[in-house]
Amino acid sequence: MPDPQRLVIATRASRLALWQAEHVRDRLRTLYPACEVELLTLTTRGDQILDRTLSKVGGKGLFVKELETALLDGRADLAVHSLKDVPVDLHAPFALSTVLERADPRDAFVSNDYPDLASLPAGAVVGTSSLRRESQIRAQFPHLVVKPLRGNLDTRLGKLDNGDYAAIVLAAAGLERLGLLSRIRGRLDPIDSLPAAGQGALGIEIRADRADMQAWLAPLACAATTACVTAERAVSRELGGSCQVPLAAYAEIEGDSLHLRALVASPDGQRIVRAEHRGLPAQAEGIGLTAARELLTGGADQILAELLRPESDPQ
Repeated sequence: MPDPQRLVIATRASRLALWQAEHVRDRLRTLYPACEVELLTLTTRGDQILDRTLSKVGGKGLFVKELETALLDGRADLAVHSLKDVPVDLHAPFALSTVLERADPRDAFVSNDYPDLASLPAGAVVGTSSLRRESQIRAQFPHLVVKPLRGNLDTRLGKLDNGDYAAIVLAAAGLERLGLLSRIRGRLDPIDSLPAAGQGALGIEIRADRADMQAWLAPLACAATTACVTAERAVSRELGGSCQVPLAAYAEIEGDSLHLRALVASPDGQRIVRAEHRGLPAQAEGIGLTAARELLTGGADQILAELLRPESDPQ
């Protein structure tokens, strides 16, 4: 197959999304020096709605719809996403073609006044955009007040600096990518704050019928990260994972083995169900399904039933 001559990458307009798209653009230019690689910058519904939590306005799919429209109508050849924002029930005519090597998957503690969560006084306000983080913080630090935090990375940091929050919890990878390492006071151990499925990884979405794109993008794929996120996303898919569900799934390659940990929690942190499994990386999907079913039989089914009732309000 001949090398591509021109490729257009659809991306959100936030500074972090642009960094991610530019990273993929630069990798493609290195692979295909004669190829013209351009960015198509779009604003999504998820970027526009900032006064409500994602669980109340339609979930993470709000961050990909406009980009998918550009793939469908031919304005773009590929879309670059933070993988944790890509719905796990992605179906034709779209495909998740490529998962790049993962950055730090941990959550980061950010504060101007305190070194860690344990140092925050009773009643201190912690901001987070994630029910997953909220439930785990509430479980360990019930004396803290957890409030929603929406907006792009700069907006969230601005709200912290304005004094709206004593601390905020963000993905470490995003801060690293934007050169904001100095804002990180500490990184939360996955034992204390289990990451979201796909956190820290970049995913490339294409039209499922673009075999040419699949082939051109293949050199960007990381086999180890792909195996890990396959297991993680299998957990989320089996449990109907969405922004309404405090669900975490994180896998690591340890020697020849894939080690997966997963949990489902109630938003108040009062109930947490955990599962842990190991196996060969080639069995990633099955490892994820096994963990998900163990969570369900361990009590996650009851938590999910309560959260996903139409009248349920997870906030």
